[in-house]
Amino acid sequence: MSNKQSSKKPEPDAPDHIHGHDWKTLLALATVCGFAALAGWIVEIVAPEQVVWSHSLYLTALIAGGWDAAFDAFENIKKGKLDIHFLMLAVAVGAITIGAWSEGALLLFLFSFSGALEHFALYRTKKEVDALFKAAPREATLLLPDGREQTIPVEEVTAGQRLAIKPGALFPVDARLDKGQTAADESNLTGESLPVEKAVGDDLYSGTLNLWGAVEATALRPVTEGALHKILRLIQEAQTQKAPSQSFTDRFGTRYTVSILLLTTVMFFVWWLAFDSPAFIREGDRNSALYQAMTLLVVASPCALVLSIPSAILAAIAWGARRGILFRGGAAIEELAEIQIVALDKTGTLTTGDMVVDKVESFPPGQEMEIAQFAYSLERHSDHPIARAIVKYSENENLSSLAVDDVSAFPGLGMEGMVNGSKCVLGRRGLLIDGPFSELIEKVPSPAFHFIEVWLIAEKSLGRILLRDQVRPQSEPFLRELARRNLKTVMLTGDRRETAEAVGRELGLHEVRSGLTPEKKVAVLNGFKVSGYRVAMVGDGLNDAPSLAVADVAVAMGSRGSDAALEQSDVVLMQDRIEGFVDAYRLSVAAKKVIRQNIVVALGTVLIMVGATLVGILPLSLGVLAHEGSTVIVCFNSLRLLFLRDVFVRKG
Repeated sequence: MSNKQSSKKPEPDAPDHIHGHDWKTLLALATVCGFAALAGWIVEIVAPEQVVWSHSLYLTALIAGGWDAAFDAFENIKKGKLDIHFLMLAVAVGAITIGAWSEGALLLFLFSFSGALEHFALYRTKKEVDALFKAAPREATLLLPDGREQTIPVEEVTAGQRLAIKPGALFPVDARLDKGQTAADESNLTGESLPVEKAVGDDLYSGTLNLWGAVEATALRPVTEGALHKILRLIQEAQTQKAPSQSFTDRFGTRYTVSILLLTTVMFFVWWLAFDSPAFIREGDRNSALYQAMTLLVVASPCALVLSIPSAILAAIAWGARRGILFRGGAAIEELAEIQIVALDKTGTLTTGDMVVDKVESFPPGQEMEIAQFAYSLERHSDHPIARAIVKYSENENLSSLAVDDVSAFPGLGMEGMVNGSKCVLGRRGLLIDGPFSELIEKVPSPAFHFIEVWLIAEKSLGRILLRDQVRPQSEPFLRELARRNLKTVMLTGDRRETAEAVGRELGLHEVRSGLTPEKKVAVLNGFKVSGYRVAMVGDGLNDAPSLAVADVAVAMGSRGSDAALEQSDVVLMQDRIEGFVDAYRLSVAAKKVIRQNIVVALGTVLIMVGATLVGILPLSLGVLAHEGSTVIVCFNSLRLLFLRDVFVRKG
């Protein structure tokens, strides 16, 4: 897929905006046009002899309604292009020449009103995203070694620097909480309105709001690599990438406009010379060649078709971005609706990827806290996921750390050190099986497959700590919702078969593939594709990147996702909210339905009206109403996407 190969763009400060005053100005002009046209029509009906007054009012309406179109047409003419704005002005002038003042004014009123509506749709969708850009912090408070504070631009913060964040301030960069306690408003990243409690050791995300605590934290990465800037970069890319269907409407540019002008010119001469219709005679005569030619010009203009897809895509991107679902372009929105199989990585996707201590055991029983304290003292010197879990558990239990010396590690097995002057060994069963407690260790049965055990020997103490990877609370209802939507779910994991199947049974997955290397995951996905299935892959790690690259739709878990996984992704679920996939899928289905509806309305109107015009049964006023009415319908239909409700929150 082409959007997976996009190169990294420079960091934007903000996107190109359609400002609020643009659509308001256009609406004001359309209002003047409408009232002036209505007044002119009333004068024409009530006092037909007051031609000067009615024409003056119509002329006011024409100037107001055509003001913006004239500027756009002039700019495009300078570039050698003729667009729909030129067509509309040509029709309005043609209407005047045949005395159809009311039809010309009605045309430009509806055209200017639909233009205002189009700008409002773009403004409304971009406003949904705008809060993310405004949330980008500009400054950070640096804690100096001597205890002083210094305010610096956020771009100057580097990994490892200590920061102070006051209540009510934005977290300037991604950081880890070192001191204090607080809660964060992360709604701009996740769409979740509830505050997220933060304690020592928790991650803080750039651009989110520190609600109440004065805290100190250590920067984890520069601001350009933080969670918020990932969003900004991905949104900017998404807004510039077109959907497959959009290439369909791209054909209706200058060539189409020139073709319609030529067809109109040819038909003018056909009606005039071949069918003996009068050319310009009799004011407002529906039988005149020019009247019919102007009607053809109106109904053949592709205004609604040009707006049908980009308006829906922009609305969908905005809806997703405000809820922590980032689509990297229109292709992802369209293609997600076509998937039949959802392949999921286990660790970090269906599970949190964070180990937690489930149980501490001692042999004999009664020394559990002593075992935990020794393990805590040693593991404080390691950054392994198991070590982090033991440290977090011990701190929650308010255990104190003992003095540790001569720490050494055995990669992949464990570590040892002198704890309070006594030798202490901590590690897997295989590391300790030849030690003084080997017979006792052998007698203790291995834990269930979804547990990891860590043994500890300290002088006369023996014990073990059982850990497990946490299954996300949202995983089970998430998978139920996918099944309800007739999507097959397959878990792809490198874990042992017993472990994988235990998780599969717990969550209710349709199929489990275990013991897979990254290459084998790719082979599984290719097998599904060869069988004719459309496949979405959901993953988060570096080893998921190859699978994401070959999937029809690649979905990456956001905050935990590796850069490689994010680069290959079409959809990003920020803050690891796997339940967002259901809303992404539902949005994709809705957007595709809206796009189809828009194309049917736009193309259907053009074909029917052109046919009616060619056989001479369509009045210009009806052609104007049909053409501009279809444009209004398309814009309103696309705006419906902004008001979709979150299905997972409602049904999960």
